[in-house]
Amino acid sequence: MYFDDIAAFEPQTQAEEADQRQILEYISRFPDTILTRQNPIAHITASGFILSRDGEWVLMAHHNIFKVWAWTGGHADGEPDLLSVALREAREETGAEHVVPLSTAIASVEILPVWGHVKRGEYVCAHQHLNVSYLLTADRDGPLTVREGENTKVAWLPAERLLELTNEWQMDEVYIKLLERGRVLLKK
Repeated sequence: MYFDDIAAFEPQTQAEEADQRQILEYISRFPDTILTRQNPIAHITASGFILSRDGEWVLMAHHNIFKVWAWTGGHADGEPDLLSVALREAREETGAEHVVPLSTAIASVEILPVWGHVKRGEYVCAHQHLNVSYLLTADRDGPLTVREGENTKVAWLPAERLLELTNEWQMDEVYIKLLERGRVLLKK
């Protein structure tokens, strides 16, 4: 299921094309562990880029480990339905109740490096997240909650100031392309 979805994704940039090819190669090489953290080299993650219905705001969480405003997402942990993973993580990390997909199609694929870090008292070696991104939307007037242990703040950030506020240069290109693609879907 997830292999076919990733293979069917139509890359729009050279980076997406290269990352898609490498992700599919990793899946072929590690079919038994790629959906789990048991694979210490690389594993599948899913992220949700959450836009307001007018496309002017992006729902972000202030990440505990990396100390930056970031999109929501997390490990597949054995779940092959990556859209479900992205939706679950979006709801858990923000407390937003009415998060829905703008589209069920994959919006982007990217290989994201994760530096070594300590999580829950255990050291996690550097590895790669083979990430599948989805475009989501939610109501701005709904309640938001912090997920203790994961983030310290949750907020709607103005889209026009997103890169200034996220301050994570390696994610700039990803966030901008998702913002543009999301706004196209919102206009339909």
